[in-house]
Amino acid sequence: MHSELAGTFAHPGVADAYRHRPPYPDEVFTILDDLITDHPRTVLDLGAGEGALARPLAARVEHVDAVDVSAAMVAAGRQRPGGTRANLRWIVGAVETCPLAGPYALVTAGASLHWMATGRVLARLGGVLSEHGVLAVVEHGPRDVPWGDRLTEVIARHSRNPDFDPGYRVADELGLTGRAETAPVRFRQPVGDYVEQFHSTASLARELMPAAEAAAFDRAVEDVVQPWAVDGVLEMWIVATLTWGRLARPELVKRA
Repeated sequence: MHSELAGTFAHPGVADAYRHRPPYPDEVFTILDDLITDHPRTVLDLGAGEGALARPLAARVEHVDAVDVSAAMVAAGRQRPGGTRANLRWIVGAVETCPLAGPYALVTAGASLHWMATGRVLARLGGVLSEHGVLAVVEHGPRDVPWGDRLTEVIARHSRNPDFDPGYRVADELGLTGRAETAPVRFRQPVGDYVEQFHSTASLARELMPAAEAAAFDRAVEDVVQPWAVDGVLEMWIVATLTWGRLARPELVKRA
């Protein structure tokens, strides 16, 4: 089921909806930059999507390989700011099997590892990381929104992921010991854009729902958040959590 859901990212509509996701706080890139100790300063971004991590990192390091299985995601990334930098190489393919160069001083994964055959990915990374290279998992999103509990109920009703668990973090199972959290950053977004960003997820993509259900989902989310909207705009605080470390051994996690 997870591999089938991961295939949803191939839809152009899902890639387009990605632009409505909140951006990573700038502090994320300062932390990632500081994790790089080897030379050359090269980065591999796993499941890069439209490059929310890869594009800003390319402005800080010598080279970035951004890998994603979805050609639609890569096409969208090329159109985003920084998407055509000379030191950013887009690779369409599965991380488990695609050609990789390396050695990489840093490997990043933002909301992507749980869609992969994680054990195989970790085994592959053992052969392409530099001597002191680390894997960093980055997760981010709104913190403590007052509508959170009701929103979770709506998502649970419509999610195509049978294992939907809002508390699940793949980083918890990787044995990574480094951890940092960014300071909250204020983010304001029109209600319509806030609703649309949920359709950038594999389990809530419009392509997986009948039109009537997609419309019902949108109305339900709008109803949940409307009491907190001011002139049709929501205000949230975005926080990112980074977990990193060396790969002592490739171990399977429950969603591999």
